Amino acid sequence: MILIITFVLFLYALYVYSTKNHNYWKKRNIKHDPPIPLFGNHFVNQFGYKSITQVATELYNRYPEEKVVGYYQGTTPLLLVRDLEIVRRILTVDFSHFYLRGLGRNPDVEPIFTNLFHTEGDSWKLLRQRLTPTFTTAKLKAMFPLVVECAKKLQGVAEGVAKRNESCDVRELVARFTTEFIGACGFGINMDTINNEKSMFRNLGKLITSSRSLGLIAKYMLWENFPYVRKFLYVGDRRIEESIVEILQQIRKKRNYKPSGRNDFIDLLLELEAHGKITGESIEKRNSDGTPKLIEMDMDMNCMVGQVFVFFAAGFETSSSASSYTLHQLAYNPDIQRQVQENIDEVLNKYNGELCYDAIAEMKLLSMAFKEAMRMFPSLGVLSRVCARRYTIPELNITINPGVKILIPLEGIQNDEKYFTNPKEFRPQRFSPDAMKEQQKFSYMPFGEGPRACIGARLGEMQSLAGLAAILHKFTVEPAPSSRLEVQIDTTMNVIQKLEGGLYLTLKSRKSKEE
Repeated sequence: MILIITFVLFLYALYVYSTKNHNYWKKRNIKHDPPIPLFGNHFVNQFGYKSITQVATELYNRYPEEKVVGYYQGTTPLLLVRDLEIVRRILTVDFSHFYLRGLGRNPDVEPIFTNLFHTEGDSWKLLRQRLTPTFTTAKLKAMFPLVVECAKKLQGVAEGVAKRNESCDVRELVARFTTEFIGACGFGINMDTINNEKSMFRNLGKLITSSRSLGLIAKYMLWENFPYVRKFLYVGDRRIEESIVEILQQIRKKRNYKPSGRNDFIDLLLELEAHGKITGESIEKRNSDGTPKLIEMDMDMNCMVGQVFVFFAAGFETSSSASSYTLHQLAYNPDIQRQVQENIDEVLNKYNGELCYDAIAEMKLLSMAFKEAMRMFPSLGVLSRVCARRYTIPELNITINPGVKILIPLEGIQNDEKYFTNPKEFRPQRFSPDAMKEQQKFSYMPFGEGPRACIGARLGEMQSLAGLAAILHKFTVEPAPSSRLEVQIDTTMNVIQKLEGGLYLTLKSRKSKEE
């Protein structure tokens, strides 16, 4: 009897705890779907039935007349923002209220989350200002010979595929190219990933983007619903961290723990490590006179591991996803592909057939096709923020509290008829210079906007365009027998979007003008 009473009391306590915030949006007269105990509206995402992008896009489309829509991520209130003016405020004008991203985990338990993408507050601000010099125009131009080297290897592998006349997973092919590029430009390592699809670095990439297992799904659920476990719960895969630590230690030892003069990403980290402390003004703490306090942090081993993780993961995954989807759309739009190829040919003829930084900058039709593909299928389908201090939304005259999450549905906005006519149609001309002047601001932002926009956006676009140019100059892509225009999404992925089952196309060698 005592056990029964105890169990009933436990269930009652769990019910009270898990529904304590479920009237938050009702009090503020914000429309929302009815939540259920413990899970709120988040059940289908927490159990991997739908990705967060799919959830956000469906919610965006279900409430077409609302500026914002309420949602419950377990017990936490979340506000999905549909209105572009409110989006602008959150990402730029009132950034001081929304500088938190809310995607990281405890860096004391999982050091790889001490990185620029996941870390918060002052540590984010210090890292951002110190890592920004890695992505200047001069640095990108200096990297480009390495890009060309990787692109030539890519052409060699593609030629073998074309000769065998077999379908090819272009998602995997491009991922091997971007992994090779990140290794060469970021770490000074010849990974030979393009020719060896089972290389250590490609395996690491697959591990980082692998689908969530049932065990991981359970850990994520505990993490999201019960904040008390976050002090000790290791959610991720320890093999990822162990691999990155091993890679970093080997490179540091090879360089005698000092910058090598390559001016790559590892050199930058070694320079910061040598300086000892990173200092700057706080975004969180103020002196009594209102001025920002001076703060500092160490570029220690854990911090370096975090930066290497995000540089590797973001560098290969988002670019390969965007590039392969561009090829997919061009395969289904042969007339547009032919125009893009003619533009590539024309530019390369001007530069004696050689890829270079300036040539890529002149391939306008290729850039437009790439942007259109990212509009339709952004690598990051949502942007996340967390309210850091009490904030009133002027357009709605409602006040939200610190800790409330914000979700900006990029894929929903970028595929809205209101901003892009016939959004399901692949139409690169949307991104011609004249058309972009008419484009509504904040309706297209695949790399984010504001102070937390992607720091490596230009690097990612540069490597993607170079890889695409290398393929399309020599080959034409066509749908394979197993291809489908509508791609399948891995529903267990949340931060990035991942295609389920690859992206198969056929590569055909192009005939030269002489032929």
